[in-house]
Amino acid sequence: MIHQEPNSIALNMMIAPSAATLAVPQPETISSDWRDLLPLLGGESITLRELQLSDAPTLFAMLSTEEVSCFISPPPTTLEGYERFIEWTHRKRAAGELVCFGIVPKGMTEAVGIIQVRSLEKGFGTAEWGFALGSPFWGNGMFIEGAQMVLDFAFEQIGVHRMEARCAVHNGRGNGALQKLGAVREVRLRKSFLKNGIHYDQFLAVILDSDWALRDVRFTPRLVS
Repeated sequence: MIHQEPNSIALNMMIAPSAATLAVPQPETISSDWRDLLPLLGGESITLRELQLSDAPTLFAMLSTEEVSCFISPPPTTLEGYERFIEWTHRKRAAGELVCFGIVPKGMTEAVGIIQVRSLEKGFGTAEWGFALGSPFWGNGMFIEGAQMVLDFAFEQIGVHRMEARCAVHNGRGNGALQKLGAVREVRLRKSFLKNGIHYDQFLAVILDSDWALRDVRFTPRLVS
């Protein structure tokens, strides 16, 4: 679960895994000072980019539904709250503490979800990530595609060594997606996630840079601009 900050979203896993075959395009080198501005990463069905204030209405609509919010800490409850969250991600990125990509499906201009990575220690050696995606876009491979692009970016460009994820034990879709990405379940965190007055257990699942480098099937991000 991503650390709760003022005007931020604390995210847990709730993305549907896809049975689609993973594409393996030819790798291209990414060159970007991500602290100044996140690069535009292009995939087969989505583009990942920096969040913009214009994304706030769509994110508000997509991430406030019950089926999405049931596995995440309470998101902003107003349009203005999402605008503040987006501005907060820009400040944290400039400080070198966090990256937050908007997920934009092909043919659309607004983000319908986010993938967020924050540093757990100075230098980003250990990081934690979380996801949120509008339910109309579950189960079609978009999340797996986006997650692979972010993992490549985090390990190869930011320099992350250990990527951690917390996922509620009863979140079968999120846990399945992490397993598909090769995450190793290290421990069960008892009563570590509070939602609607109830504490739930979470799994801590980890991907190391060395494990990711040895994967047979990977999606290398394509720099669009």
